[in-house]
Amino acid sequence: MSLFDCPLYTIGRKIALGTKFTLTDPSGAVIGFCHQKAFKLKEDIRIYTDDSKSTELVNIQAQQVIDFAAKYDVKTPQDDKNWGVWQRKGFESIVRDTWQYTSPDGEEMTLEEDSVGMALLRRFLSNLVPQSFVLKSGNEVIAEFKQHFNPFIFKMDVKLVSPKAQSIAPAIAAGAILLCAIEGRQQ
Repeated sequence: MSLFDCPLYTIGRKIALGTKFTLTDPSGAVIGFCHQKAFKLKEDIRIYTDDSKSTELVNIQAQQVIDFAAKYDVKTPQDDKNWGVWQRKGFESIVRDTWQYTSPDGEEMTLEEDSVGMALLRRFLSNLVPQSFVLKSGNEVIAEFKQHFNPFIFKMDVKLVSPKAQSIAPAIAAGAILLCAIEGRQQ
């Protein structure tokens, strides 16, 4: 099964020189691999089919060097398709992590931490309280992102809930990796 066909997968983080993420399906089979290079001023994150990095699935590039409310372009290199832009909502994310996804046709979706109260609790107890996010288009839940409780190993489940989610699977995978890579730095 490929990453874009999988309605439920887990992202696990390994710290090495840079950060590595492995994406696995429910059976534990690797369906994606991501290596975020260390010491880059302008984020350039790529998702591959596996750790050989022979086939690139998604390219995520920051539009600017260092930005509090950074925007990231998402593309699939095989077909050079633009999947839209993820933007971190800088000031809103101080209290409650919030991102906005804008599709190429202008549709906007919000990816937000589960609640203000839980977000504040996490700020004070660090990774002892797992994060949980929901991607919504209006009131429709598109996807859910839930971190596992483990203070030593970062893992997050990504569940595509709506039929609409399958049509933007590359953008959702990019959003999930951004959550793990960017928000995960706080942990």
